[in-house]
Amino acid sequence: MAILTAAIAPAIAIMTFIYLTKRIALEPLPLIIRMFIIGAILVFPLMFIQYAFESEGFFQSHFLRSLFLAGLLEEFFKWFFLLFVAYRHANFDHPYDGIIYGVSVSLGFATVENIIYLFANGIQIAMMRAIFPVSSHALFGILMGYYMGKAKFTRASRRLYLSISLLIPFMLHSVYDYILSVKQHSWMYWITPFMIVLWIISVRKIRLANQQPKQI
Repeated sequence: MAILTAAIAPAIAIMTFIYLTKRIALEPLPLIIRMFIIGAILVFPLMFIQYAFESEGFFQSHFLRSLFLAGLLEEFFKWFFLLFVAYRHANFDHPYDGIIYGVSVSLGFATVENIIYLFANGIQIAMMRAIFPVSSHALFGILMGYYMGKAKFTRASRRLYLSISLLIPFMLHSVYDYILSVKQHSWMYWITPFMIVLWIISVRKIRLANQQPKQI
């Protein structure tokens, strides 16, 4: 029970912060919960796909694994369901909503991944998991959702923003995973400034999205 609580608590804390930061009418919970569940379910087929590729000898280098099996695979499917479930929904009626739903699907994924990892490795690493893997997924979700919000409420450059909403999380996730893969003994010195910069950028996007009217 303690492990389960430790695995879920970071996602609840981050999601609450993102949800309550919205300055205008808060989003109804059902779609947020649906996106969270979708993200949670995604873990299992993606783990199978990653295992299958690795078993067949594909993407053996750290770079290729980080680029395709972590960055592209995970962010594409989060982006896909954000686009075809939340983006087209009537409740997606303000640019900030993209951030809410992007974080929701990302935290659903991160929470199940965190539960599996803590049950396998113990509760003693729960704080480290909360600070780095869980929050990184949330930050990727913020950026994905921000640009998807711009895509929905910007008449010009809609396709460009939709592309950016996938490209930026994909590249950042790949860099994050690559650092962890190749800097096994010094990764903290590399990932900490990376995360600080990511937090600064994400907080700025939250503020910008909150200031935007429906029509950007």
